Amino acid sequence: MTDSPDQPGPDKTAIRDAATVIVLRDRDTRPRILMGQRGSRAAFMPNKFVFPGGAVDSADAEVPFAAPLPPLCAARLRDDAAPGLVPALAAAAIRELWEETGQILGAPGAWPDAPADWQGFSERGLLPDASGLQFVFRAITPPGRPRRFDARFFLLDAEALASDPDDFDAATDELSHLQWIALDEVRHFDLPFITEVVLAEIAARATDATPPASVPFFNNTDEESLFLRLYGRPLPD
Repeated sequence: MTDSPDQPGPDKTAIRDAATVIVLRDRDTRPRILMGQRGSRAAFMPNKFVFPGGAVDSADAEVPFAAPLPPLCAARLRDDAAPGLVPALAAAAIRELWEETGQILGAPGAWPDAPADWQGFSERGLLPDASGLQFVFRAITPPGRPRRFDARFFLLDAEALASDPDDFDAATDELSHLQWIALDEVRHFDLPFITEVVLAEIAARATDATPPASVPFFNNTDEESLFLRLYGRPLPD
């Protein structure tokens, strides 16, 4: 729908919730991560190599799951998330991974009324499966950028995928040059600053599949930039 002269469009600099997925494979040999390049005309981070991810859609809160987020992951997200946002973040992470790379994080389940964005799942007899996602980083885009996001980064082991990790045929054209990049070579690529920061955290934990003791939070507000550590609530006994 086109905005009328009397009705201004949405504020594209408003901070939107977003989810990003860092898919990791070959932990025990030479760890590699899945990345792609944004287009030269993209309003946000043109030409940069990035992880798959994007903003949360309103419909993401209604997505059914074959399995929910791990309890610790969900508890940590709930510390600073609005009610209902936690499952929406998980759904957005899985949806963006599917749309941008063609990779499926799902498990068997019937979904006859799946919306258009999820037809690839339902046609394969799958439901989104959030049980393999691990909350590892949070960052708010600094002021002055054409888009601003409050992004939660999820780490995912490639073994959890229900698809062939080397098959990108179902991907949209939002990311090009999709590929698995070795962590010891990734800094040769054109990366956003925040991606470099996240990669340092991932490299330090590449061979450790346990949840981190705390979650880094790069908080860019209008007043200052802070690098914090988020501590999730303990799980019930």
